[in-house]
Amino acid sequence: MLNLSAFLAGLLFGLGLIISGMTNPSKVIGFLDLTGEWDPSLAFVMGGAILIGSGAFAIAEKRQRSLLGAPMRLSSATKLDARLLLGSLVFGIGWGMSGFCPGPAVVSAAAGQPKALIFVASMLSGMALYHRLERRGK
Repeated sequence: MLNLSAFLAGLLFGLGLIISGMTNPSKVIGFLDLTGEWDPSLAFVMGGAILIGSGAFAIAEKRQRSLLGAPMRLSSATKLDARLLLGSLVFGIGWGMSGFCPGPAVVSAAAGQPKALIFVASMLSGMALYHRLERRGK
């Protein structure tokens, strides 16, 4: 049941990205282009996500288990450190250069968009490299 609910949540998320146009890299780049023809639509998508997410997290913090009985695993991290800031910077640069972030890239790759396939392959390579470096450091 947990796998089915995860699949349905992912499907709903992907459909929302498609409907909102966020799988189109030009929408994202248009949002980031403050000196040209700025497209504010991403701000509205983000605002809606923040409102819904804030409510969901407020409810989740009060629960020990999910609605399907799985343990709640919320992050307890509270500090900003150099690794978080550097990771955010790399994420932002990649997002601005490509117009993709991970969710829309996976949806677009599944639709067969060549740029998205390259992005997802690069993202997975970066994740594998990070995992390898983390294991070596321990």
